[in-house]
Formats: sequence, C-alpha cells, structure tokens
Amino acid sequence: MTSDQFEIGNLFRIVKPGLPAPEDRRIKLIIDKGAFGSGEHETTASCLEMMERMPEIKGSRLLDLGSGTGILAIGALKLGADDAVCVDISPDAIRTCEHNCALNDLRTRVRLVTGTLASLKGEVFDLVVANIYGDLLLDLADQLVAGVRSGGHLLLSGILWEYNFDVRQAYQRLGCELVENRMLQEFSTLRLKRGN
Repeated sequence: MTSDQFEIGNLFRIVKPGLPAPEDRRIKLIIDKGAFGSGEHETTASCLEMMERMPEIKGSRLLDLGSGTGILAIGALKLGADDAVCVDISPDAIRTCEHNCALNDLRTRVRLVTGTLASLKGEVFDLVVANIYGDLLLDLADQLVAGVRSGGHLLLSGILWEYNFDVRQAYQRLGCELVENRMLQEFSTLRLKRGN
C-alpha cells in the first residue's frame, strides 16, 4: 500500500479522495485528512479493528464524540450502523467531518454537532465511540454511560497506558462490563457493555 491508501484490520481500506482503489472485499473509506488524522494513529486503527468484530453495529444508532475527520462514524455506517451523530468542539473538525461524510455518500445519515457532550441534552445511543484523552473519559464517565442504552456498548480509546486502570475502574463502577481491553504501543482501547 502507498501513503495514498492503506489497510486497517481485515476489512478496511483508507483511500485519499479521487484515487482508484483495488476492487476487493475491503470496505473503502475515502478520507481527506485535514488536521485531524485519517487512521494512521494507533487509537483510530484500534477502534476500526474492534468495530469490525462487533455484529451489534448493524442497525445501531451511533455517537462519535470527538469525531475529528469522522472516520470512525463513517466506518461504523459502512459496517451497517443506521445513523450517527458526530460531535466535536472544533468547527474545523466538523467541517472536515462533513466533507468526508459527503465523499462517502453518507451525509444524510450523519448529524453534525459543534460542541460538547452536553450539547446532546440527554440523547441515548446503541454505541458510543469516544477516541479522546483518558482524563476526559474520566471526567465524562457519568454522562457517557448515561448516553448509552442498557445493553449498549462503549468503545473508548485515546487512553494512555497510565490512565487505563482508572478509566476501566470508573466505567465498571458505573455498571459497565469490560468486554475487551486492548493495550497498544502507547495507548489503549476499551470496549465495554452497559449493564441493564
């Protein structure tokens, strides 16, 4: 693979806009990088790899908090999620996200919100994805757990190793079951299921 395209996991191929990609079984994600990454970072790749093993994504309603380029929401929608809400505090990130959703013909299935988790006013989702810093995941634990339905899933990444234990403990104390704890080179990714 060239720098213009690369593979993630067993299912995804990340491609720059306007470039041909091999016709194969891989799911093509067209991402115009912008300033917010396009899958090269280990936390983004880890989330995509974990999502491709989650049959629960099909038909789900997704929240992507700290959406950046929108790559995780786009990946989830191409895996069969029904719709997504992308939230980022950066207007530039939201513009990039909108552009990438349009490149992937998904604009009508994504709601874009410039703001914070509080901007959603208590909405509930089947799957919450948050690839943000570990200290933020600790600060937002109550709100994030409240934002996922009973039996729904949280996919949390951007967690430096030293935050891993504290983040796990915080979400487990709030009634979440740890499904997978994946340690990367510097960061970690957690998949949790909210109890009933």
